[in-house]
Amino acid sequence: MKFLPLGDTALTVEFAESIDRDTNAQVLMLDARITHAELDGVIEAVPTFRSLTVHYDPSITSAMDLQAEIEELSSTKAAVQTRERTWRIPVCYEGSCAPDLAEVAERLDLTINEVIEYHSSVRYFVYMIGFLPGLPYLGELPAEIDLPRRQHPRVRVPPGSVAIAAGLTTIYPYESPGGWHLLGRTPIPLFSLDLEPPSLLAPGDTVQFEPVSHSHHDRLSGMDIREVSEQFAERVDP
Repeated sequence: MKFLPLGDTALTVEFAESIDRDTNAQVLMLDARITHAELDGVIEAVPTFRSLTVHYDPSITSAMDLQAEIEELSSTKAAVQTRERTWRIPVCYEGSCAPDLAEVAERLDLTINEVIEYHSSVRYFVYMIGFLPGLPYLGELPAEIDLPRRQHPRVRVPPGSVAIAAGLTTIYPYESPGGWHLLGRTPIPLFSLDLEPPSLLAPGDTVQFEPVSHSHHDRLSGMDIREVSEQFAERVDP
C-alpha cells in the first residue's frame, strides 16, 4: 500500500497501478474494515478502482495516526460483513432511448440485436461510484462491443441513459455532458436523498440489464425511487 496525503483532511491509500478485480477487492475490503472499526475522526471513506480516500477531522486525528491504524486494520484476517447485492435493471434499447445503438452495431459489424444480446447477457461488477452522484462504473464489457469514447461528446445526455466506452458500461443518473455511446435507457433512479445510503448501487454490487419495451419503460417512468427499487431492482442473492 502507498499512502498519499490529500491536503490536511484526507489520506489516499493506493493499492496498485492496474485496474482489476483483485485490486478493487482489496480496496473494498479496507473500506469495509474502516467502516466496521469506526475509527475516531474518520468522516468518510471513498473507494475508487484502485485506491481508497479516507476523509478525517484533523482536530480529532492526524494523517500519521490514521495511517498507523489503517496499516493495522489491513494486516488483520478477521472476517468483515460487506454489503453486496445483485440487481436486475430494466433497459429499453428501442427508438429514442438508444440514439447510438445503430451506429455502434454498424461500426462493430454486428446486428442491433447482437449488440443488445452482448450488452444484456453479462453480470457487471460495480467498481466505483463517481463523476455524478450515483453513477456506477460497471465492468467488464464484452470485448465484442468494446469501443473508445465518442470523438465528439454530447453536451446533454438524458438521465437514465445506459452507455458504453473503454471496456465499461454505465448509467447516467442525471442530464449531463458525456462522451460514451448511448445504447439504451432505464427508468430506475439511481440517487435520492430519501434513501440511506442515497446511492441505489454501491461498489461491490453486481448488475444485469434486462431488455424491456418502450411502452414498459414509459409505464415505469416517474415512479418513486423506493417503489421502483423494490419492484424492479430488488436484491437477489448471488
